[in-house]
Amino acid sequence: MAELHLGQVLEYRGDALVEGPEAVTHRRHGALLVEGGKIAAIGEADDLRADHPQARVTDHGAHLLSPGFVDAHVHYPQTAIIASWGKRLIDWLNHYTFPEEISFADPAHATEIANLYLDLALENGSTTMCSYCTIHPGSVDAFFTAAQARGMRAAAGKTCMDRNAPDGLRDTPQSAYDNSKALLERWHGEDRLSYVITPRFSPTSSADQLAALGALWAEHPDCLMQTHLSEQVDEIAWVKELYPNARDYLDTYETYGLLGENALYGHAIHLEPREADRIKETGAALIHCPTSNTFIGSGLFDWPKRLAEGQRIGLATDTGGGSSFSMLRTMAAAYEIGQLTHKPLHPAQLWWLATQGSAQAMGMGDKIGALAPGMEADFIAVDLASTHAIAQRAARAEDIWEAIFPTIMMGDDRAIAGVWTLGEKRR
Repeated sequence: MAELHLGQVLEYRGDALVEGPEAVTHRRHGALLVEGGKIAAIGEADDLRADHPQARVTDHGAHLLSPGFVDAHVHYPQTAIIASWGKRLIDWLNHYTFPEEISFADPAHATEIANLYLDLALENGSTTMCSYCTIHPGSVDAFFTAAQARGMRAAAGKTCMDRNAPDGLRDTPQSAYDNSKALLERWHGEDRLSYVITPRFSPTSSADQLAALGALWAEHPDCLMQTHLSEQVDEIAWVKELYPNARDYLDTYETYGLLGENALYGHAIHLEPREADRIKETGAALIHCPTSNTFIGSGLFDWPKRLAEGQRIGLATDTGGGSSFSMLRTMAAAYEIGQLTHKPLHPAQLWWLATQGSAQAMGMGDKIGALAPGMEADFIAVDLASTHAIAQRAARAEDIWEAIFPTIMMGDDRAIAGVWTLGEKRR
């Protein structure tokens, strides 16, 4: 049976990162008609009720009906080490990340953490994410199996590392290629799942391994490729030592076929002009991870430059270097970084980044990240008065964005009143 969801509704009519609130239509008394796992219609509540009298009605009152959040860069294996104290990037990996990832050789542990992570993501309103797994193929199987059980559109890949990592966390160029190809053939396109070719970053992959993964991507160009780029200045210096002939950090990927339209580069804080030009030219995406960038002390994403360049940008929690599972907290951090770089983002820009912006970065903007006829029915109901502090501020709002902004800045999982994937209630 068709189901009609009533509430406040946001519709995107353009790129809100560029156009701001003018690209968004707000319906105070709106509705979504969901049928067969997709959005069949969107409009005014009274009109849709009259047109579809047989539909089952769910009235969400003043709650905001929004696309589910799309988290474009996470490390689900780091769920248990989130909010660990006092390390910068390289020390973080050696002290926290690598010891935790070694434990994913146990399929039961991988399954436990995959289920825990996805439950936490859904509690916080994230219905899609792009995740790094570990070097163990079983970590990919665990993640995709758990996502499939929840009806989620999800992307992930086996992390590949053949150097500068401890015993138990290194593969080889050949095994990275072979295992990634086998996983790709098993999972890519299965239900709502997408495989992502995943070199962790240049310091942990030899030139031979990067070349092998570049060859695999050339064989499967419809796949995404994810990695890290220019997160910290000492990381960049290390890359220069390891790849002395490279023009810059990006060139360590470009040389081996790991630059293209379906590439996702996490962080991208300290870009050289050539790097920014090539990323824009090829249509690759930058994934902004604001809570991670501040928590690990990496630096400030250069919003004025990146917006002026017209880069494709997604937003991400970067669990667990990021300090929250919440895309609301992530939006708040992006706003704060925008203030520090003299380019504060409007709430419409922030919400768009967390939904359609990240979906477009992942090449899924025609399926998820917006409420429109034909889109997959992944949506959330957001309580814009979820706490006393938020409610008293929202009560003074003069427009929808002033009502939404307190939830962006102070909201958490309590604001997520309901979560649906393919029209099925998950929370």
